[in-house]
Amino acid sequence: MVAMSQVLPLVAAAYSERLTRRNNSELTQIWDLLDQVTDPEIPVLSIWDLGVLTQVEKQQEKLLISITPTYSGCPAMDTIAADISSVLTAAGYQNFSIKRVLAPAWKTDLMSPEGKAKLHQYGIAPPLLNENCCSGQCFSIECPHCGSLNTKTISEFGSTACKALHQCLDCNEPFDYFKNI
Repeated sequence: MVAMSQVLPLVAAAYSERLTRRNNSELTQIWDLLDQVTDPEIPVLSIWDLGVLTQVEKQQEKLLISITPTYSGCPAMDTIAADISSVLTAAGYQNFSIKRVLAPAWKTDLMSPEGKAKLHQYGIAPPLLNENCCSGQCFSIECPHCGSLNTKTISEFGSTACKALHQCLDCNEPFDYFKNI
């Protein structure tokens, strides 16, 4: 088995496309401003890092901010939309709307590599690119507390629907694993 820390990080195509869209945007100052908005359930992640912020556009004279929930019933979306409104209003923007986009569906490939590292530092095992096998080498979920690969699944459902509960068999600490979706 190979520890996540021993694997070179790969950037998923979905994240790369989103990053290109952000970097080529004429509204980079809005993207940057929205980096202040964090996920209310995992406050170390910005909505950019989580992959929820998918597009910033200008349609005529109105800003259109597109967000995609991690799953269709995600209760955090109302708070995220309110936080986006607060940040934009505080910065002097009045003419904007926030659009929830359900298709294409959110997936963990939209998360930034920095966001995955922040999850690990926060004590949540980040999603693997492919949780079963990658390039013929199988992976275990690495304990974010001690780095052990000697872990087991306690429950497929953790503190939120997008996480599973695991336990390290070496340090005995429970931890959430952000499911690969």
